[in-house]
Amino acid sequence: MTAVELSTDAGLVAMVLLTANILLGLVLSARYTTVRRWPHRKPAIFDIHNWTAYIALGLIVAHSALLLFSKTAKFAVTDVLLPVKSPHQTFYNTPGAGAFYCVIFVVVTSYIRSKLGSRLWKKLHYFSYADAALLFAHGLMIDPELKERSPDYLDGKRFWWKGALC
Repeated sequence: MTAVELSTDAGLVAMVLLTANILLGLVLSARYTTVRRWPHRKPAIFDIHNWTAYIALGLIVAHSALLLFSKTAKFAVTDVLLPVKSPHQTFYNTPGAGAFYCVIFVVVTSYIRSKLGSRLWKKLHYFSYADAALLFAHGLMIDPELKERSPDYLDGKRFWWKGALC
């Protein structure tokens, strides 16, 4: 596998984890408790919610860092952090960078939640929805092979790993 393919796979897994993370966050916001309801044991939803965010953040960093090791992509550190002059698909990489910064913001503010207070933290945590929109836009528009092809919104391969669908 090439670095670009590994980067694509890391990005897809991060997208799945962040989607699960948002769904778990919605369960938490509805005050669902597993002690009173199924499966009647100590709640682990909060821990799973936190760990999916941490693992997804690590995969997002790996997704970006793997592009630096590709000989064909020719990305520099500045192209990854601020893709306004990136060598490939600048317009499509910009929402990805915005999603990266939103994830960092949400994770950092969650880490210092007790210092921020519950009300402010909850308002800042809504950035996760902006993150989801940016992540979806980046994943839908970008060419996973970085061959400068225009987006094909009806291409089923874009949403499945290689060989899973076709």
